[in-house]
This record gives sequence, structure tokens and C-alpha cells, in this order.
Amino acid sequence: MLAKQFRFHGYGSLKFLYNKGKVVRARFVNLKYISNPRREDSRLAVVVAKKVSKKAPVRNRIRRRLYEAVRLHWPMLKPGQDMIITVFDENIANISSTELNKIVVELLTKADLYK
Repeated sequence: MLAKQFRFHGYGSLKFLYNKGKVVRARFVNLKYISNPRREDSRLAVVVAKKVSKKAPVRNRIRRRLYEAVRLHWPMLKPGQDMIITVFDENIANISSTELNKIVVELLTKADLYK
């Protein structure tokens, strides 16, 4: 799991990111991102709507898996980035971890968030 200091707190900053952020799309997910020069650390939120799965354990599993996949690549990311990963397909809960890592790398590469 990603450390608490690297996750969003409150809705104000998410609102700004939703309004002003750029979007990159992959197979099951979207990545919305924006540079935040006021912060040293990057922040990440994973959003899984009830439309994706009505069952909370499935949504939580998807969220935990994505946080872990991003955590593995966290040291290689540019600092001061705000990111939201939005999930729109329940099948991401059942794919292998290597395939999930490929999706995360694809998103981060398209967004040019690597150092």
C-alpha cells in the first residue's frame, strides 16, 4: 500500500485535478494528472465507482492492487505530480499482477511521469 503522505486528503485538491488535469487512457483505467509545483511529494488517488462493482470487497481489492502496482514504480516518478487513477472495468480485479504492472507502466509512460 502507498504511504498515507502520498495519498489525497479532502476533496478540494481532487476537484482542481478533475477540472484542470490531463487524461491518459489505458485498457481498464484512466490516469488524470497535473503538475503541482507547491508540493515536493507526488500524490495519488484511486477511484473505483459503484458502477464498476456493486460489491465493496471487489472495489477495495481493485484499489489495493492499483496502489501496490504504482508503489513499485513510485521512486522512478517525477516529484510534485498529482494523479488520479479511475477504474471503469471490473475485469481489472482478475488480471494477473504482471499484466496490471504493464498497464500502470503504460499509463505512466504515456503521461511522461517518469524521471
